[in-house]
Amino acid sequence: MRRRRKPTANVGISSILIGAVLTCGIIGIIGARINATASNSSQPTARPLPTMVNTQAAAQPAVATPTSAPTSPTATPTPAPATPTAAQPLASPAPSPTGTGPTILVACLEGLAWEPATLVRVIDGDTIDVRINGSTERVRYIGINTPERDQPGYSEATQANRRLVESGPLWLARDVSERDRFGRLLRYVIAGEQFANLALVEQGMAQAATFPPDVRCADTYLAAQQRARENGAGLWANRAAPAAQPTIMPATGQQCHPAYPDICIPPPPPDLDCRDIPHRRFRVDWTYGDPHNFDGNRDGIGCERQGDDEGEASLLLPQRAL
Repeated sequence: MRRRRKPTANVGISSILIGAVLTCGIIGIIGARINATASNSSQPTARPLPTMVNTQAAAQPAVATPTSAPTSPTATPTPAPATPTAAQPLASPAPSPTGTGPTILVACLEGLAWEPATLVRVIDGDTIDVRINGSTERVRYIGINTPERDQPGYSEATQANRRLVESGPLWLARDVSERDRFGRLLRYVIAGEQFANLALVEQGMAQAATFPPDVRCADTYLAAQQRARENGAGLWANRAAPAAQPTIMPATGQQCHPAYPDICIPPPPPDLDCRDIPHRRFRVDWTYGDPHNFDGNRDGIGCERQGDDEGEASLLLPQRAL
């Protein structure tokens, strides 16, 4: 009877061992599944991150595109103002020392060397101050005379000169002489497209006055003066035509004394005075003296008194030293 119970006890022990093994296997399976679940749950969490990064990266170019778009229009207007700024200096060099000079419409001015100048002020009908080559100079127009201060027509001639020289860029050219005895530059003056010296004669605001050796436009002036007188222009208006001024030619030959270089007066004898000649206010060169005593006050201008042969004492003002 006892031998038959022993196998029953062995069978119980075996069952217990088998149950323990199965329990361990089940626990292992459950643990593996938990690990798999944990790993699977971590993987989907990491996957959205690249998706978010990609979305932001894709959004950045979209923002950069509008930013660069306004940048190019901003750069485009910048050269636009620069173009007119560069074009402005092109107008200034027109009257520059590198230029060839103004357009010459008068034959007597051909071949002269011209230089630009800037107007400073108008002195009277035939004199201006200019800025030239970095300094201010007084310029006396060649070959013409306008009324002096306190003489009839002074204001009209001065205003006519002002209108001319303010009409455009100034160009100056010399004839033979550089300066007169007062230190003023002797020049032909072009203002804009007008020959100022000649224009004043044509308007009747100036008279031709030939002072050798600067005589290249003398005939042109005299022809213009004749037309102005005939038309009653300017200062010739409502006046009886005065006696024609004799054409003053350069002193040549032995019959013309060198003391009077602008007119031809023979040397004495006979001894002449102002009532014996038709000339007034002409230059006396004291290098050769004054054999006829035309320049009593020794100011370099002969016969300043007009009408001596009629007993008048009207004094013509001498040329100013301005």
